[in-house]
Amino acid sequence: MRISTRYARNLKPRNFTLKDEDLSVNRKGKRQYLKDLIQNEYLKRLNAYFKSSVEVPRMRHGKRQELETLINEEALLFAQYLRNEKQTWVPRIATLAN
Repeated sequence: MRISTRYARNLKPRNFTLKDEDLSVNRKGKRQYLKDLIQNEYLKRLNAYFKSSVEVPRMRHGKRQELETLINEEALLFAQYLRNEKQTWVPRIATLAN
């Protein structure tokens, strides 16, 4: 995923915050989180990436679809293959459309 790796390269230690977490009854730990403003921006970019169009025909109709739809369709086709409902599964490779 090019967008997230490009974004993550610019992160600095000051962009993270430590929060205490209960791991079990007797153990406590710390976990790192992105600060809220940076996290919101990252999630907006990631959501926009999943909403981008790809040139792969949909299962039912249309020649283009969103990346998120393609992922869901591929998960469905793969599940049908794993349940032996289909004999073969050939993943569809997407290229981002402009």
